[in-house]
Amino acid sequence: MAEAQRIHPVPPMGAMQRAERPTRPLVPRSRSIPSEKGNPTYNNYPPLRPPRSRSSCFCRVICCIFCLLITILVIIAVLGVTFYFVFHPKAPNFSVDKIRITDFRINMDLSLYTKFDVRITAMNPNEKIGIYYEKGGKMAVLYSKTELCHGSLPAFYQAPQNKTVLDVSLSGQNQFGNTLMSALMQQQQSGNIPLDLKVDQPVSIKPGSLKLGKVRFLANCKLIVDSLSSSNLNALCRPGKTKPVTYSNC
Repeated sequence: MAEAQRIHPVPPMGAMQRAERPTRPLVPRSRSIPSEKGNPTYNNYPPLRPPRSRSSCFCRVICCIFCLLITILVIIAVLGVTFYFVFHPKAPNFSVDKIRITDFRINMDLSLYTKFDVRITAMNPNEKIGIYYEKGGKMAVLYSKTELCHGSLPAFYQAPQNKTVLDVSLSGQNQFGNTLMSALMQQQQSGNIPLDLKVDQPVSIKPGSLKLGKVRFLANCKLIVDSLSSSNLNALCRPGKTKPVTYSNC
C-alpha cells in the first residue's frame, strides 16, 4: 500500500506578508531606555529641551543696555574731541574797571542801604564762537559773605574776539545795618576793604552758524576798595584774585 500523503497547513496570505515584512525599532538603539526588567524599551517622543531661565534673559538685557551706554559715551567723546580741535573754545574774561558809590547810609529802621554803579568789561577770546548773554543774569557785591547790593545784567550778543563795556547799577538793603556798618567802618580805617563781586549769567554759545543750548557760568572776582562813603564817588578799586569761570547746566 502506497505511503499515505502528509498534508501541511498553509498560513493565510496576509499572515505570510506580515511575516516577511522587516521590522525595525521606532527610535534608534542609542535612544533606548532600559526598563526595570533589564530589557530596553523605546521612547517614541523627541527629547525635551531644558527651559530657558529668567536669569539668563535678564543678563542678556543688562548686557545690551551696557553696550548701548558704552556706544553713546564713545560717540559723545568723539564729538567733544572734534568740537575742541575745530573751534578751540575758551572761557570769556571779565574785568572790573570802576566802582562808583552813589548811596551808602543807615535808614531809620537801622537797615543799611547801598547803591553802587559798576563798570565791567567782557571779552570774548574765541575766534569762531559767539556768545549770547541771555536774560536772567545777576551780579552782586558781598562783604564777608554778606550781600551789600545786587543787580541784573543786560542781555546782548557778543561776536567772536569782541570787547563789550557794561555799566550795571546795583542796589540793596540789609537788615543788620548797625553790625555791618561797624565792621565796614573798622575795616575802612586800614584803607583796604575786601569785596567779592559775583556774576551768575546764563549764556548760549554759537559755534559757526549753529546756536547751542543754554549753560550757566559763575564768576567770582575779589576787589579791594579804599572807602565806602557816598561822598567818595570814585572809590579806588584794585582787582584782587579772580577765580576761574565755572560752568553749570541751566
